[in-house]
Amino acid sequence: MEYANINTLNIVAQQRQIPLPSYVLRALMIQILAGIKTFHDSGLVHRDIKPDNILLNSPPGSGRVYSKISDFGFAKYEDLINEQTYTAGTLPFMAPEMFKKPLIVTQKVDIYALGITFYKLITHKYPVNESSFEEQGKKINLMQGIERPPEITDNLLWDLLSKMLEFDPDKRINAIDALIHPYFTNPEASDDISEEQKKLASLADQQKHNSLGNHKMDLKNN
Repeated sequence: MEYANINTLNIVAQQRQIPLPSYVLRALMIQILAGIKTFHDSGLVHRDIKPDNILLNSPPGSGRVYSKISDFGFAKYEDLINEQTYTAGTLPFMAPEMFKKPLIVTQKVDIYALGITFYKLITHKYPVNESSFEEQGKKINLMQGIERPPEITDNLLWDLLSKMLEFDPDKRINAIDALIHPYFTNPEASDDISEEQKKLASLADQQKHNSLGNHKMDLKNN
């Protein structure tokens, strides 16, 4: 494991008495989303995204904190056809589709898990945290979606999180669209995000448009 001198994101999630400044939250979120986008670009699904699996490192004298996704023990290539024979992950972070049959695991499970990770980072609690897989599934299946907690007052932030926590994986936002969400691109956000992180969002936007252009070309050729 790569050295991380601040340990993991869980150390931040556990600090109930210290509110996380908006600029720190935004910078962490865009870094982590950029990391999962790169991972997804390779065709892989992580399947165990959570604060404990996100390392934090601050190079001495840099004044910056960098996040890196770790622990790829459950990672596998996305398979949109074959049903999975077993579930993987950590209970509170498991997407609703993980509790249904047939079990088709897509990259959207990572997006949901990231949504829960950010939710936990802000509220220091889980929206659903039952004691067993069966009970967690029962509770999730009775819900229409995750309700907005009082701790999240920023409308753009909640709009992004609600899209990440969408129960229908087909409607759930992907990493590329999350990176260009107004929460990261509005004028206020511009002051919070470094030039390096703005480039990441810009590259995501460019990749999205290139992908759409290629899709249109394929349709035309067909």
